[in-house]
Amino acid sequence: MDRPRPFLKWAGGKRQLLAQFRPFLPPPGSYDRYLEPFLGGGALFFDLRPDRAILSDVNRDLIECYQTLKEDPDSVIQLLRDYPNDPDFFYEMRKRDPATMDPPGRTARTLYLNRTCYNGLYRKNSKGQFNVPFGRYKNPKICDADNLRAVSACLQGTDLRTGSFETAARKAEPEDFVYFDPPYHPLSTTSSFTAYTEHRFGEEEQLQLAGVFRELHQRGCCLMLSNSDTPLIRDAYAGFRIETVLANRAINSKSAGRGKIQEVLVLNY
Repeated sequence: MDRPRPFLKWAGGKRQLLAQFRPFLPPPGSYDRYLEPFLGGGALFFDLRPDRAILSDVNRDLIECYQTLKEDPDSVIQLLRDYPNDPDFFYEMRKRDPATMDPPGRTARTLYLNRTCYNGLYRKNSKGQFNVPFGRYKNPKICDADNLRAVSACLQGTDLRTGSFETAARKAEPEDFVYFDPPYHPLSTTSSFTAYTEHRFGEEEQLQLAGVFRELHQRGCCLMLSNSDTPLIRDAYAGFRIETVLANRAINSKSAGRGKIQEVLVLNY
């Protein structure tokens, strides 16, 4: 079976950074379980394909997509195969109330909107409604059946949960590998993007996360964290190993705001 890839385009996704991550990862077999409390697109999870994993995110809709694909990928595939790349259908699907749909329907709707909306941008308004316009792609791959089945197979050994990073951290045990990929600390007061969920993640939450990181270090976990290269982040993780990687700024409304940007990897090993 093909190696699974992220099935959602997700701002801050790590697929482009995997080659830079690999020299810093703990060796296969050196940890018992893999935990990812800020799951998002799950690029590192799909690259590692661990036998045992606890995957969680505060975004309930996102976790439902993973759970549905784990349990019933064929129902999602069957729906997606009939969805056209058409603006009228897009806006009709966008305005549908997800509460009136079953889990495969909601998951297919999320994947469809994600694949056909402008820039693949996941954004909700203050009422929790998806509000990104139609993307006008010529031929987007709305239904990648082979990958969705590979994703489902990869998820079979996982425990999927909705919850905060603090809740997820309580499940970590010695010899677990925990990867944190939180909403990044903004490089400036105008560079923050916070519309993925209704949950705020500001400086207070960044420092709370640093405290959890230190707690898990004391517990004997193997830890890696991604974030912006800012003074606050470097100060919060002082004493730990800090490496840098270069990422492309992929989602930005202005072309001048796109390009290479330095990020940090914080390691306790």
